[in-house]
Amino acid sequence: MADQTHCPKQQCSGKLWGGRFAAQTAASVESFTESISYDWRLYRHDIMGSKAHAKMLAKQGLISADERDAIIAGLSEIEQEIREGRFQFRVELEDIHMNIEKALTDKVGAAGEKLHTARSRNDQVALDIRLYLRDEAVCLDQLLADVQRGFVRQARANFGAVMPGYTHMQRAQPVLLAHHLLAYVEMFGRDRERLADCLKRLNVLPLGAAALAGTGLPIDREFVAKELGFPTVSANSMDTTADRDFALEFLFCLTVVQLHLSRMAEEFVLWSSKEFGFLKIGDKYCTGSSIMPQKKNPDIPELIRGKSGRVTGSLMAMLMTMKGLPMTYNRDMQEDKEQLFDALDTVKASLSITAELLANSSFACDRMREATHGGFMTATDLADYLVKKNLPFRQAHRVVGEIVALCQQRGLELDELPLTELRQFSTLIDDDVFAVLSAEGSVNSRVSAGGTAGARVAEALARAEQQLGIA
Repeated sequence: MADQTHCPKQQCSGKLWGGRFAAQTAASVESFTESISYDWRLYRHDIMGSKAHAKMLAKQGLISADERDAIIAGLSEIEQEIREGRFQFRVELEDIHMNIEKALTDKVGAAGEKLHTARSRNDQVALDIRLYLRDEAVCLDQLLADVQRGFVRQARANFGAVMPGYTHMQRAQPVLLAHHLLAYVEMFGRDRERLADCLKRLNVLPLGAAALAGTGLPIDREFVAKELGFPTVSANSMDTTADRDFALEFLFCLTVVQLHLSRMAEEFVLWSSKEFGFLKIGDKYCTGSSIMPQKKNPDIPELIRGKSGRVTGSLMAMLMTMKGLPMTYNRDMQEDKEQLFDALDTVKASLSITAELLANSSFACDRMREATHGGFMTATDLADYLVKKNLPFRQAHRVVGEIVALCQQRGLELDELPLTELRQFSTLIDDDVFAVLSAEGSVNSRVSAGGTAGARVAEALARAEQQLGIA
């Protein structure tokens, strides 16, 4: 007599979850719903989580020690096969979880069928993504630090060089090039801090929430958390399976990184133009024109700038995916991984090429210094000079504005106007004024904390070198 607890073979769907289905899944549905084409990259973390889960099941008496050992050995074999490119992923098995589980069952038999005890793909995938992003955060931090070191080395190599600082893309005040470069070190430093803070909410164990309500089996979530290096376990099973806040936050961090890279890239595009002439990018990191033989195009920074739209798009797509979802898990959430993976790949590639770009570029310091002459860039210094002689700032601002107007009429710079004419606007002006009207004098007067004065920048540079381990 046939076993009545199993449906006839010709009617079963053939899926690991297919007991209640009488028909095979349509090929079009398999193609539309599969995620193995991209979530295969979670294999290490899926196997890591499964090994910890198997150890816990054995500890709790839900599987035997022999079954645990067989599962762990089988998973190790599968990991090696995937790593070496010998594993055959199957679309009909949908995702990385089912592909690994089926391969494990083929290897170790009934023990493999016990691995999914007390868990669901809902908490399993949440675990895999958290483990994956936790590792990626470490990689990103290293790449960000490499970019910071590139800026610091350029700041040290060009220390003392003066350039125009800009507001509204108009020459504003002279600054040290090193000060400008260290501004990016601060930007990327905040990116590293954001990622570290994101890890606090990311580094929480979701496994044990099961499908949405937890499990009635005697599991030990704290044991699994310790095995996998999670400091805590999630507090609410429904929130756990419904949550992708950690992924959204991670995507936001990636977006800010790429936006910072984009701002840098925009300046590199401008600075490498003939109009500015501030930056020379190595030939190996530029391209030419198919029609204009003379062209040397800054394609790398242009692409970095362009890819900010791609990463921002991933964040927006993820936000829209999550915005209307009811509790708890919904298949829409499968869309999270492609956004995360693409944004991660894009940002990592952009950071890596930026570090190379910095190491293969040079600054035209003489050209930068020349650009500080013109545009009345020391006008604020003249106003500060009058303030130090007890003239109210608003009066000083007006006096200097009148002097600038006269200079414009005569085609002169501030330091080219004779002292006798300067004194016609204020008798507080004396021959010591010319010390503050030079670009170097202006720079060195900015002694406030965080300012561009040489002494302040030297302190900031030394501090950055120490933090980044640069000898």
